[in-house]
Amino acid sequence: MTGQYDLYGVFLPSFSALALLAYGMFRILTAVLAKIGFYRVVWHPSLFNLAFYITLFGGLSAAINWFQG
Repeated sequence: MTGQYDLYGVFLPSFSALALLAYGMFRILTAVLAKIGFYRVVWHPSLFNLAFYITLFGGLSAAINWFQG
């Protein structure tokens, strides 16, 4: 995962683009989890959200590296 992405003339490092993609997915998935009532059984929602974002980010990074390899 090296290089940069051109976003309408603004060059973003691949890390930043991946972080934005993970954040967008995070927001959508947490809204779905809140709708179905998942957060009622979570002990500490803030820690869960942090771990969930890190898991999404790592999973996306691994998937991109796997597809490039």
